[in-house]
Formats: sequence, structure tokens, C-alpha cells
Amino acid sequence: METLCLVLIILGALIMANNIVMYFFFAKNMHDIIFSGKKKDEALLSVGMALLVFFLIGYILVGIFADRYIMTSLILFFGSIYVSVMLLITSKLIFSSKKKSIEIASVLIGVIDARDPNLNGHSQCVKNVAMLLYSKLPLPIRMSINPVSLEFAALLHDIGKLGVPESILNKPAKLDDEEWKIMKEHPKFGVKILEPISSFNQISNWILYHHERIDGKGYYGIKENDIPLAAKILAIADTYSAITMRRSYKDPRTHEDAIKIIKDVAGTQLDKSLVDVFVAIPKDELQKCIPEQVKY
Repeated sequence: METLCLVLIILGALIMANNIVMYFFFAKNMHDIIFSGKKKDEALLSVGMALLVFFLIGYILVGIFADRYIMTSLILFFGSIYVSVMLLITSKLIFSSKKKSIEIASVLIGVIDARDPNLNGHSQCVKNVAMLLYSKLPLPIRMSINPVSLEFAALLHDIGKLGVPESILNKPAKLDDEEWKIMKEHPKFGVKILEPISSFNQISNWILYHHERIDGKGYYGIKENDIPLAAKILAIADTYSAITMRRSYKDPRTHEDAIKIIKDVAGTQLDKSLVDVFVAIPKDELQKCIPEQVKY
């Protein structure tokens, strides 16, 4: 009986240790534009982690020093399983909530894009390509960027074009200097539009700098390491979509054309290390990212 009690306590301790790992990633995934920002929430997450560690220490102490009773062992064992189940349920509920939020945002952005034949489907395409590129990056890089925040930033990267007159957006020719000056303000317009939503502050620079170049010749003169990594990802996705989609003033280019152009501007316009990952993505995977209304 004592051996059975010890086995139950050890299994419970192992499950609780796994719960701590699950909780760590759960807490990390809470740091996105939907659930982040409130200090009291941060405090509650810290308390939750502290309690799990406390319980794990309790399992170890009971296993080593305390008298082992079957009822105590069963409570400890099933208690660890209960924590696992609750973490899984909570994670699934939050994942579902985030997925619905992104779906709603996609619909709203689709409505906005539809007002401009040059944008219709573009934001969805940029989101799809950006998330595909993100999924191909090494784990340490992915750990530095919250995927939900990146997904929203990709969807909303051109929302500032709401502040650009339709006569400029829909012009069936290249813009003149004055029109181009107004167009280049759309990232700032986007940040201004999203400003009332405080949790979106963490992606404001991603949107603001998605037209910056590595050589510093972008919209606002930011270069190299001063450009947020997420903005560099958006820049590649935006470039690919812009090349392969139909515009009122140009015909679409092929996937092969887009890859060649992106390779040519690696290290000057686009981040070379990210481009190296991007161009290795199979053609069929990238083409699946393009909505029907954007395809060439």
C-alpha cells in the first residue's frame, strides 16, 4: 500500500511539474493585444504560477517526509489531474475567443478593403503570408513575437488608408509627388485610428514601420535594427502581395517574378535573413495564402 501511495504522489508531482510548464506558456500567450495590459491581471498570473510551484514543493515534501496514506495520495494525484484539465479547458476557451476576434476583424477589414479595388483581399493576403513566414522561423525568433498580435497587425497594417482620399487610392495611374506624400502618411493614420484601444499600443510600431527599408530609405527613415522584427515580416508579406495582386495601374506579376524581386531587394529594402527563410517556402504554400480576389 505504501508503494502505491508513493507511486501516486510521484505521478502527481510529475503531472504538476507538467502543469507548471503548461501554465508558463499559457501565461506567455496571454501577452497579446486581446488579453494584455492590466497590472492586476499580471499579478493574478504571477500568483497562479507561485501557487503551482508551492503545490509541487508540497508534493515533493509529502513524498519524502510525510506519512503516506492512500486517501492523501489519491487527493494529490487527482488534484494534479484536475489542474491539468482546467488549464486545458481555459486554454481552449481563450483560443476560441481569440480565433473569433480575428475572424470578426477579418470581416471588418474585408469591408474596408472592398472600397478600394487596389486593396480588395490584400490585407487578408498579407495576414496569411505573414503568419506562414512566422511559422517557418526558428523557435527563438517565434518566441519573441506574439502570433496573435502579429496576426492583428498584419490585418490592420493598411487601416490608415481610411484617412487617404479615395481619389488617391483609386487613381488609375502612378501618384504625383503631392499625392504620394499623402499616401506615405497612411501608417501614421493607422496608428491614430487604433490609438483609443490601449492594448493595441504594442503593435503600433509594427504598423507604423511596415514600409521602412533596411537601408533607411523608407517612409520615415528608420533602418536596420531600429525596425521592429514584426514590421520586417509585414514588409515581406506586403511586398509579395503587392507584386502578385492586380492593381488599377498595373497587371499582376507571377510568383516567380515576386520571388526574384524580393531576392533582389534583400539587404537593402527587406531583411536578408527573413528573405532567406521566405524564398525557401514552397510555391504552393504561398499561393494558398492568396484570396481568390487577389490571385493573378
